[in-house]
Amino acid sequence: MNDLTQYAGFWRRLAASIIDSIIFLILFVLIRGALGIMNNLPMASMDLASVSLSQILWQTFSIWETLISLLLTVLMWKKFLGTPGKLFFDCIVVDEKTHQPMKVGQALVRYLSYYISIIPLGLGFIWIAFDKKKQGFHDKIAKTVVIMQHKPPVDSESEKSLAQLMKEVR
Repeated sequence: MNDLTQYAGFWRRLAASIIDSIIFLILFVLIRGALGIMNNLPMASMDLASVSLSQILWQTFSIWETLISLLLTVLMWKKFLGTPGKLFFDCIVVDEKTHQPMKVGQALVRYLSYYISIIPLGLGFIWIAFDKKKQGFHDKIAKTVVIMQHKPPVDSESEKSLAQLMKEVR
């Protein structure tokens, strides 16, 4: 949008994604544990009815995990402009042209477009490293960018903290 815009690069975004993945992994392991849904191989002594029930529960919860991930991610993009990993690295996800928060539909398209970025051997994510605006395929499809969130320097005396003013006095 302006010359001062700094787009978040591949390695920063990869690190943010790893953090987000770990958070979701921990969340879902805890939920599965609380619900007693384990990914154990069936024991030889178990009858077929209980094995198929276990498999049904596992598959059903896998679908719910996908929907929960979508919902939580879209909510975080809307409320905080990023997921915990992105925010940890001072990145926000915004509309490409206006640099304003994404619309809900735009966020849904971005999330679902992750699958398009994955399909060609992850090329849609690798593309971030080479693109001028550091956009992956999912960003291009949803018309979003991931930018660095900079806090402007404090210029006004009235906006300085007491600690800053005390440093200037010394």
